[in-house]
Amino acid sequence: MNGTYQGNIVNIEAKRIFFGEIVVTEGIIAHIITLGPERKGQHYILPGFIDSHVHIESSMLVPSEFAKLAVVHGTTGTISDPHEIANVCGVAGVHYMIENGKTVPFKFHFGAPSCVPATSFETAGATLNVEDVEKLLASDDIYYLSEMMNFPGVLHNNDIVTAKIAAAKKVGKPIDGHAPGLFGTDAEKYFKAGITTDHECFTEAEARGKLALGMKILIREGSAAKNFEALISLLDEFPDHMMFCSDDKHPDSLTEGHINLLCKRAVAKGIPVFNVLKAACVNPVLHYKMKNGLLRMRDAADFIFVKDLIRFEVLATYIDGELVAENGQSFITSLNVKHINKFNIAEIAQNDITYEGTDGHEIPVIVALDGQLITKRKMVIPSIKDGLIQTEIEKDQLKIVVINRYTKSKAAVGLIKNFGLKKGAIASSVAHDSHNIIAVGTTDEDITLAINLIIGQKGGIAAVDISNENITKHLLALPIGGLMSELDGYEVARAYAVIDAFAKIELGSTLQSPFMTLSFMALLVIPEIKMSDKGIFDGIRFELMTQSIH
Repeated sequence: MNGTYQGNIVNIEAKRIFFGEIVVTEGIIAHIITLGPERKGQHYILPGFIDSHVHIESSMLVPSEFAKLAVVHGTTGTISDPHEIANVCGVAGVHYMIENGKTVPFKFHFGAPSCVPATSFETAGATLNVEDVEKLLASDDIYYLSEMMNFPGVLHNNDIVTAKIAAAKKVGKPIDGHAPGLFGTDAEKYFKAGITTDHECFTEAEARGKLALGMKILIREGSAAKNFEALISLLDEFPDHMMFCSDDKHPDSLTEGHINLLCKRAVAKGIPVFNVLKAACVNPVLHYKMKNGLLRMRDAADFIFVKDLIRFEVLATYIDGELVAENGQSFITSLNVKHINKFNIAEIAQNDITYEGTDGHEIPVIVALDGQLITKRKMVIPSIKDGLIQTEIEKDQLKIVVINRYTKSKAAVGLIKNFGLKKGAIASSVAHDSHNIIAVGTTDEDITLAINLIIGQKGGIAAVDISNENITKHLLALPIGGLMSELDGYEVARAYAVIDAFAKIELGSTLQSPFMTLSFMALLVIPEIKMSDKGIFDGIRFELMTQSIH
């Protein structure tokens, strides 16, 4: 693509703004010409924004539809970990994401999933062994070894973990980290293994400790985990070692904004704009050796126009010199997409999810935390009726169920607090990382209906209410891997907004993002207590607390 573009050009590395002209020839910046000092009233030209760690699948969109929404907000590239689809469909799932991403003008940079399955305490649809990871890393389409969630394996020199890390080192590709709450000598050993980043810090002290070791810290602000407020003050002190990421972002949130919103918030907190733009535009490109241009001569012509450097309202987005979005309109068109999936169970009955208990005996309850992936554990004496543990809506103590979706087996059942549902149930086949079906609800009847709606479509999210004569059912089908829709991204966003509002307004959930929070209640590698299809899991001791029971 060819063209000439004028505006206030922002040279992030030189910390300089000038009015100038960019000449693009065949998608490459051929010349950058200085025409004078910064001019008031003119738009600003920046490199495109980068999401430095995101699971595209969590948007419920295939990569091509994710790109369609993201470019409107000035995002031109991502560092994308495809381990969600890999846990379902294995290496074929990774290739699916790569090939779909190539159908649109957007720069996806996929990694080789390092932990599929994430643990041995859950049932996934596939396993990526050392040979699989080595083959992926040998591909030019793979840019890094994605988050090493098995940090106990790193600390204890697990042979498989060590071999996967060695494979990335051999080909000179970065290794992403995932080590929530790791401090001191453990954090040092983790870093010295060759791991270069972490996006799981939820306190300033934790992030500061890892920065001191030389790790790069990603400030995460997604639909569930929100660590911006805790970490943003560090950006002024460590501008070359921090990036922005979303990790997991639901479709309705993506229509509202992306990395541009984090830039706006950071500048509003007094962080110098050039430091903000280093994190948003430059550091990921340099760290991962991305294909994205940085507004330099001979770089790819990937740049954006913004109205100002305060609100970061995006006026236009160019990728390889092609105009892909302008004034809130995306020019990326929707395509027919192929399907890939693994779903092999029949509908369940109410007596499949009963929860046996003994009078007077304490049991562990998962305590969900709004805006966090971590949970807390509370020991309670539950209400028992006819030998079965009961939900207690007035105590916000509800039933949580995980169903293996790959083969018929017993349900795992427990109790959870802080979802706030007053009636009904919600369920999802997006349940990190193995993506079995997970549900929380007030009655067995509601939970069973919600789960069976998902089984009927081989994937989706559902919310139901059968507390009155008219049964209310909402379902967003996700037939691609049980994770993604085949529909237009904006249509998916609208459908998701409806079901999300129903869960909050009609069912009473008090969470900011009930479905995103639900999906992480099965993520065993994040402490303190979670639920897999095999039972309640202690994320501190890294062991099952109970076996699958009903």
